[in-house]
Amino acid sequence: MEGWRLSLIWYRHTCACPGGSRVVPQTTAKLSNALHTRMPFMSPKVTSSYIQGRTDIPLLDKTMGQCLEETVERFPDRQALVFCRDGVRKTFAQFKEEVSVNPAYQASELEFVLRKVGCKALVFPTQFKTQKYYDILKQSCPEIEKSSPGGIKSKRLPDLSIVIMCDSKLPGTFHMDEVMQAGDSSHVKQLRAVQQSLSCSEPINIQFTSGTTGSPKGATLSHRNIVNNANLIGVRLGITHQTRCGLPAPLYHCLASVGGCMVMALHGTSCIFSSPSFEGKAALEAVSREKCSLLLGTPTMYIDMLSQPDFDSYDLSSLRGGVIGGSPAPPEVMRAIMTKMHMPELVVAYGTTENSPVTFMGSPSDSIERRTDTVGFIFPHTEAKIVDPETGQPVPLNAPGELLIRGYCVMLGYWDDPAKTSEVITAERWYKTGDIASLDEHGYCKIIGRCKDMIIRGGENIYPAELEQFLHTHPKVEEVQVVGVKDSRMGEEICACIRLRAGQDCTQEEIKAFCKGKISHFKIPHYVVFVSQYPLTVSGKIQKYKLKEQMEKHLQL
Repeated sequence: MEGWRLSLIWYRHTCACPGGSRVVPQTTAKLSNALHTRMPFMSPKVTSSYIQGRTDIPLLDKTMGQCLEETVERFPDRQALVFCRDGVRKTFAQFKEEVSVNPAYQASELEFVLRKVGCKALVFPTQFKTQKYYDILKQSCPEIEKSSPGGIKSKRLPDLSIVIMCDSKLPGTFHMDEVMQAGDSSHVKQLRAVQQSLSCSEPINIQFTSGTTGSPKGATLSHRNIVNNANLIGVRLGITHQTRCGLPAPLYHCLASVGGCMVMALHGTSCIFSSPSFEGKAALEAVSREKCSLLLGTPTMYIDMLSQPDFDSYDLSSLRGGVIGGSPAPPEVMRAIMTKMHMPELVVAYGTTENSPVTFMGSPSDSIERRTDTVGFIFPHTEAKIVDPETGQPVPLNAPGELLIRGYCVMLGYWDDPAKTSEVITAERWYKTGDIASLDEHGYCKIIGRCKDMIIRGGENIYPAELEQFLHTHPKVEEVQVVGVKDSRMGEEICACIRLRAGQDCTQEEIKAFCKGKISHFKIPHYVVFVSQYPLTVSGKIQKYKLKEQMEKHLQL
């Protein structure tokens, strides 16, 4: 990876996909779709907590750029992108001619990210919401005001030399129009030559993890990682070029960048962006107006959409299914989405940024029980095993242990951080997910919780996800997060942080009474705190370590 030049582009819509992959002939694609979505391939009976995905679907050896080129040739006039808020629509041919943009980063992480990857160029608009990007950059790069465009020399950001603004021109920056006009045919030839020299094994994306447990790490993904994961997502969902996919999820998150944009570049789908940042009402409006057939989002996003006061006024009849991922999805929430949002084919996608991201996923043809109670079955060309976190030895079927993943999907490593990389990738290239999971005899996986989230109360191991799923069945509960808080006698006690449905009142005693006789006595929350919101990462994941800190402070522990 040495010498690889990274242009980090910071932009509000971040719909990046410089390219795409090999196209399977139509008849073959139809056959493999039918096989893969209707009948998971696995051994007649899984006898240990190890499973390997099918290998009859070939892996693709193409770069992202090649993938997009081929899809443009197949569907030049088909709609590729719709930005509802801005009224912008692009066909595949038009999209190919634009300047592509990479994922966005939160201001508080900007200097860390730019220094970490040695970023040379930055592209951004003047302002988005309350964030004035030029002013934010000046805090780390005061030299920009006295620099010539393209000649920035910064003490704190030594690699940064170029800043391009999309909608204005401030000291030390280029305007996007200047950059576009400066290009000529010789530059195009140079670009084509570079594209021809690229290998699918080279890095294309440094995807910073959400930082739910601390500073983000730069998961470095290759063309091969992303292209094949996107292809297999489309195959598992039975996607066709007529699919219109609603994307309320942020594009600096793998769920949307790979599951949305890269699937578009490979399978010729249309991506519908409801708003620059997530808004439940805007997402419902986009589905209704643009006739989306699939929707991708996190549990929190779906919960927010379902709780909109005017939810019943939206026509969601065009939907048939979608994907829910990014954090655990309680079965009650899944069932509500399936019925109320007209999404009978909704499936869970499980994975991690470090695995490109999806490794387990349900099939639309699975039973409702399997789609709500598990995260589905293994992806092709992927291995998984469940081991004892202490000994590393395999555990029996249906027993909890740490989930490990191996295959094409595992990242190249954390950018410029071999020590962190070696902590999570073994010498045999197994990636340690840090998730507690179990495998059943049919090869379906259940995620029980995070190793770090497990609560140890008086010697008993308690998994927050199990309690969260149970508490979601209470009619007054909109959303719930369970954390362990310190206790001098028990070591840890259980704290349930509950967000109530609109207009509802509830007491701690009522929640505890609801639990009695239904779950083990030691699993009943010692503390019940009613909250209006949770601390979130930029991609909408709940930061449990911050929630734990907030609760201990609130409870004066």
